[in-house]
Amino acid sequence: MSEQPVTPAPEVSSDDRLWVLLEFLIPLLSLITLFMAEKKDRPFIKYHTVPTLLLGIAESIVAIILGFIPIIGCFAPLLWIINLIYGLRANKGVYTDIPVLTNLSKGQGWS
Repeated sequence: MSEQPVTPAPEVSSDDRLWVLLEFLIPLLSLITLFMAEKKDRPFIKYHTVPTLLLGIAESIVAIILGFIPIIGCFAPLLWIINLIYGLRANKGVYTDIPVLTNLSKGQGWS
C-alpha cells in the first residue's frame, strides 16, 4: 500500500504550527494554552491542545511506573520520541491524531 501525500490545512499559520510543535515537546504548555483566549480559539491549536496534554499525562504515568523497574526504567526518557514524531508531523500543518487520545478528547467534547 502506498501512503497518500500529506497536505497541510490552508488555514494553518506558521505561528499555529510552531505553537502545536511546542505543545508536543513541552506538554505543560498545553495547559497554559487553555487559558490563552487568542490561542485556544485557533482551530489547529484547539484540535491539538487537549490530546497533547493527555499524552503528556499518560507518558508521565508510564515513565513513573517504568522507573520502578531497574533495567527497563533507563529507557523511560525514550517516550519523548513519540512527542517528537507527532510534533514534527503537526509542524507540517497537518491535523495529527494521537490514536486513542484524540478520540477520547473529541468524545468528551474537550476539543
